[in-house]
Amino acid sequence: MGEVKQTSVGNLTKGSYVVIDGVACKVKSTQTSRPGKHGHAKVRLEAVGLIDEKKRVIVMPGHDKINVPIIGKKTAQVLSIQGDKANVMDSETYETFDLKIPEDLKGQVVEGSNVLYWEILDQKTMKQVKG
Repeated sequence: MGEVKQTSVGNLTKGSYVVIDGVACKVKSTQTSRPGKHGHAKVRLEAVGLIDEKKRVIVMPGHDKINVPIIGKKTAQVLSIQGDKANVMDSETYETFDLKIPEDLKGQVVEGSNVLYWEILDQKTMKQVKG
């Protein structure tokens, strides 16, 4: 698993990143229920996977700890394109690997262009084409 840090669930807000079931997600909404007589406030968290875009919902006490992914934002140069995959080379390490081209970037990703990619929990995902 890639780098993570811990935070309490009650501190998360819309737009935060969390790890749910080993998948890095972006928080879409949080709702806190009021505690009962002897209980703790519960937080209902709705999040969407950063890579698979699946919706996930968890409910847990607000003081419980949850993992937050540390996202590495890196750049790479596109070496070649085959279908919806681009073979890229990291600008710092010169490591080459394939990245899936997201739907919204198709047509913008061309050989020789530079792209921004995120490294999250040992997965890499293309985010944007740099001008």
